[in-house]
Amino acid sequence: MKAPPFSYARAHTLDDVFELLAVHGEGAKLLAGGQSLLAALNLRLSSPDILIDISRIADLAGIKVAGDKIHVGALTTHAEIEQSRDIAANLPLLAQAAPHIAHAAIRNAGTIGGSIAMADPAAEWPACCVALDAGFVIAARSGARRVKARDFFKGVYATDLRPGEVLTGVEFPLPGAGHRSAFLEVTRRRGDYAMVGVAAVARIADGALSDLRLAYLGAGEMPILARGAMAELEGNRPSLDAAAAAAAALAGDLSPASDIHATAATKLHLARVLTGRAIAMLAA
Repeated sequence: MKAPPFSYARAHTLDDVFELLAVHGEGAKLLAGGQSLLAALNLRLSSPDILIDISRIADLAGIKVAGDKIHVGALTTHAEIEQSRDIAANLPLLAQAAPHIAHAAIRNAGTIGGSIAMADPAAEWPACCVALDAGFVIAARSGARRVKARDFFKGVYATDLRPGEVLTGVEFPLPGAGHRSAFLEVTRRRGDYAMVGVAAVARIADGALSDLRLAYLGAGEMPILARGAMAELEGNRPSLDAAAAAAAALAGDLSPASDIHATAATKLHLARVLTGRAIAMLAA
C-alpha cells in the first residue's frame, strides 16, 4: 500500500514546531526518524494532514552527563545510544537493549524520542525507561513539564502527551554502586518486534537483591512493572526458589494478548523463562 496524501513542513526550531502544531492541531504528526511513522502511513494506519519534520533541530539530539543524571535528547538515534561510552559506563541496560532494536539501518535512523512517543507495547525503549525510573521532558509553547516514564504510557500507542506538546528528551538518574542490569527478549526472527521481553535492574548488596525493577514489553498494552514478581525477589538472595516464586507471581502482573504468533499462555510462559534468565544474569 501507499501512504495517503499529506503536506510536509520542516521545522528548524521548537518555536516553529509549536506554531505549526497550533495551526494544524490534531491533523499534524511529528516526523523524527520516521521508522515507525512511515510504516504506519504505508499501511494506512495513520492519515495526517501534514508531517512536521523535526529531524534538523540540533538541540533535541545528543547525550549529556550532568550531575546525577544522563540526559538523552529525543532525536538521539538508537545507534548513537548503542555506541555511546557514557551509556555503556552508566546505563548498561540501554547498551544491552539497543542491539535488539530492528536492524542496523533502522537503528541509524530511528530515534529514542520517536519510539517513546509511538508507545508500541513491544518496543524496547519504553520498558527500559520504566525499569530505570526515567523521566520525560515535554515542552509546549507555555513551558516545559516532566513526567515519569511509569506515568507516561496509557495504553497501546497512547501516552500522556497533550495537544501542542513535544517530547524533547529523557532524563535517566545515574545508578549507584552495585547496579546491575539485564535485557532479554524473544522474537520469531532477528530484528522482529519482541513477542515478550524483560528489562531488569537491581543492586546486589551482601549477596541479596535490592532496588529491583522488572519491566516487561509485549506483555500488555504498555510497559508493565511486575510488582508482584519484584516483591518476591526484593531483599532475597538470587536462587531457584526465589526465581520460581517470581515467575509464579507474573500471572498476576502481566496481561499478554494472544495474536497470530503466540497465545497469551505461551507469552506468559516465555516471560517466566526470561525472568529466570534475567535473575541469573543479575546474580552473575
